[in-house]
Amino acid sequence: MFFSIIIPLYNRPQEIDELLLSLTKQTYMQFEVLVIEDGSVNDAKNIVANYADELDVKYFVKPNAGQGFARNFGFERAKGDYFIIFDSDCLIPEDYLEIVKNYLFEHQLDAFGGPDAAHTTFTSVQKAISYAMTSPFTTGGIRGNKKHIGQFHPRSFNMGVSREVYEKVGGFILTRLGEDIEYSIRIHENGFKIGLIPEAKVYHKRRTSFAQFYKQLHFFGRARINIYKHFPKELKAVHFFPAVFVVGLGILLLSNVFYLPLGYVCNFFFLLFFVLIFFHAWQVNKSIKIAILSVIASFIQLFAYGLGFIQDFFKRVIFNQS
Repeated sequence: MFFSIIIPLYNRPQEIDELLLSLTKQTYMQFEVLVIEDGSVNDAKNIVANYADELDVKYFVKPNAGQGFARNFGFERAKGDYFIIFDSDCLIPEDYLEIVKNYLFEHQLDAFGGPDAAHTTFTSVQKAISYAMTSPFTTGGIRGNKKHIGQFHPRSFNMGVSREVYEKVGGFILTRLGEDIEYSIRIHENGFKIGLIPEAKVYHKRRTSFAQFYKQLHFFGRARINIYKHFPKELKAVHFFPAVFVVGLGILLLSNVFYLPLGYVCNFFFLLFFVLIFFHAWQVNKSIKIAILSVIASFIQLFAYGLGFIQDFFKRVIFNQS
């Protein structure tokens, strides 16, 4: 089995350096790497060239069109039996491809995804963000686990599709705003089998600050409405949870300002919710500091996603604006 690893890149030379270094340590080496520089100003040409003796790596430069179309550019040039997509801010465990290869021989999936985790070298903020994005108490809890709700939709930071899928379904038709979910739905609709490989994790850095994290999650909330516009049946009750959180927060603030009895109830539930997050994050990361930061990250995750969701729900669904 031969893999083509496709990595879109935009102004992040340091990230691709760390990612390529992790790929040199793979225990299964039947793969090529295609780095697609998507109109970057700060390119990684020299960094990628440094790995030419250790990896079968190819470097391409194209005008900026977004990550979805950059991946399509890689698909068109890939030689593998499976195309694996990574985000540039991922580190890949040395047994990743070995795990995927063995799983695919046994289960014969047409497309797959895997979970993400925090690496020991991550900063405390990055570990807190990773917790928020994988916690059972946030929307992260429905992603990348064996008990996911409904159909499993691989996410593009850790996603693989067979050559047969690409030849029949094609590539991404959206370049951003939920492009990976839209692609997964089309793969399902064409009768292909998609599955989670639980052990095929990657270490996903995501964002290095809470400000960047807020911006990213606000974008994710808007992306969910974009998916709804293409596939209305894919909007589930669970996707409204962050919006309910935002509304509940508004009720909490108003109740406390005007001393309404409802404020006591809201205070109790919000306090209980964040206490649960604190102790669970403490148990997971064995650090009080990361537990405190995880409460902040979880708040940002729900608040930013919820605001983005509400914004585009009213704009694109209620008022039917483009």
